[in-house]
Amino acid sequence: MIKLFKTKKKKSSSEPTKKSSFGNWLVGLLNGNILTKEETVQHLPYLLFLTLLALIYIANGYYAEATVRGLNKADNELKELRSEYITTKSDLMYKSKQSEVAKMLEARGIGLKETLEPPKKIVVSKDKFKD
Repeated sequence: MIKLFKTKKKKSSSEPTKKSSFGNWLVGLLNGNILTKEETVQHLPYLLFLTLLALIYIANGYYAEATVRGLNKADNELKELRSEYITTKSDLMYKSKQSEVAKMLEARGIGLKETLEPPKKIVVSKDKFKD
């Protein structure tokens, strides 16, 4: 009859037991032996490239944060300047009213007074106005 199940060979105690592949890799990494393997040396340019990409990615993140911070600062400064402009403009409009100008001149004692008579129109005929 055909054997359906294969029997496993038992390991003898004289054969050395292998550590797991992860354990070998970890020991090689800690010893530094993994860096001397030829496979690792062949992949070194690619690993350096990946490291460079990671550094560029981190630097780009910091640059973006700095740019956003600068934009927020400029936006706040713009709001402050706009409010200052509106306040200054309203003060100027108030101070340039005719009644306010008259009060300022009276307070300073310059001697200028507001005329109560309307301005008069001077009419000159064309025949008197010859060059």
